[in-house]
Amino acid sequence: MIDAAGVEHAPAGPDGRIVCLVPSITELLCDLGLSTQLVGRTGFCIHPADVVKTIPKVGGTKDVKLDRIRELAPTHVVVNVDENRIEDVEELARFAEIVVTHPLGPLDNPPLYRLLGGIFGREQEAEELCARFAATIAEVAATARPERDVLYLIWREPWMTVSRDTYIARTLELVGWRTTPAESDERYPTVELPRDGAGVDLVLLPSEPYRFRAKHVPALEDLLPHAQVSLIDGEATSWYGSRAIAGIREVARLADELSRG
Repeated sequence: MIDAAGVEHAPAGPDGRIVCLVPSITELLCDLGLSTQLVGRTGFCIHPADVVKTIPKVGGTKDVKLDRIRELAPTHVVVNVDENRIEDVEELARFAEIVVTHPLGPLDNPPLYRLLGGIFGREQEAEELCARFAATIAEVAATARPERDVLYLIWREPWMTVSRDTYIARTLELVGWRTTPAESDERYPTVELPRDGAGVDLVLLPSEPYRFRAKHVPALEDLLPHAQVSLIDGEATSWYGSRAIAGIREVARLADELSRG
């Protein structure tokens, strides 16, 4: 099994002790049946709630408590290229095997399931997730939807969005939503409104990383009166792993609802 860093991993066996520093992958590991081998997680690892509450916290994704992880004596630490700091990963590699992940779009989920299922002896569970994911993609693709130009805002003061070179943008593409700007040197560029909203016919306000609420909708409607403005579940668009199966269906459901409205 070769991870996103090109490192080949041998099967860990039933005695593997896992610390996961990636919220969506903590949930995936639980869904693969590995919750009893999880010995550490971040404070942002919140799903499944009834399971993770029993797993020790080791800080956040970017402010990891290295000494705490060392005390937990993990055999493996699961990290992500975008979410975790390279300095922390290098230090963790001194005493644990590092499994690097880097999903760039929804179609990277089946390889992710198989990578972790292969390392930690959950191949059957991984294949079951792959089958469910494939069925979801086929179900969503079976419906023709109009293409729309979308501004997906992730922050305010300043307004920030996503480039097309992101997991979020590629998830939205599954339902014909094209994010703006079409080109960007940054993956999460700052935008000026209303200028940078020209040509947009849909504005999406997710629940994370900035928690947009209904009270924020009128301000965007005033700035971009030509566009439809809607709240969206940020986990549905940005959480890879097992949650992506339900997430993609939720994005499709919202796309169908908004096209009728």
